Amino acid sequence: MVKARRDNALIDALEAIEPVAFSGPVWRLVRDGRDPLQCSASGGRWDDGSFDVLYTAMSRAGALEEMRFHLMRGQPVMPSRVKYRMFEVDLALKRALQFLDLAALGEVGLKTETFGRLSYQQKNDEYPRTQEIGEVAHFLDFDGLIIPSARSDTKNLVVFCDKVETLHESVSNDHGVVDWAV
Repeated sequence: MVKARRDNALIDALEAIEPVAFSGPVWRLVRDGRDPLQCSASGGRWDDGSFDVLYTAMSRAGALEEMRFHLMRGQPVMPSRVKYRMFEVDLALKRALQFLDLAALGEVGLKTETFGRLSYQQKNDEYPRTQEIGEVAHFLDFDGLIIPSARSDTKNLVVFCDKVETLHESVSNDHGVVDWAV
């Protein structure tokens, strides 16, 4: 895949942000039987599909809300046979790019007035800029993003898997299958 030219103003803006270290627990909800540390290039909100990421939330409730959104995909009823497990993972990042709030994301060109408010079908109206931010952060050798969640009042942590050598040494605690009826 040929990479489009990177936005020089975005590169300058992200280079001006001091990286932060992160060490602590995050939450990840995965299909039953899947390794909670398995990365993918999903083409999600913060990755354009050109590098592997691990999407996590800084709270259990945040992980639930993120997955609920993706499972519903505009449907009025939760799929009935879905089986997901909740994991608490101890992660450590040395050079995370942190955006404390939506205003900080607005400063790098994200239209924050619709952040997280668009339907699943409208995600392509929002994802191009967030994916561009993620790709440039990856290019600049940040090892992940700490960003506001689009679904809850918590923060999410997106790991750039190829930048974290110790990722697969991270300890994960299985909190069991999620009961979606609650």
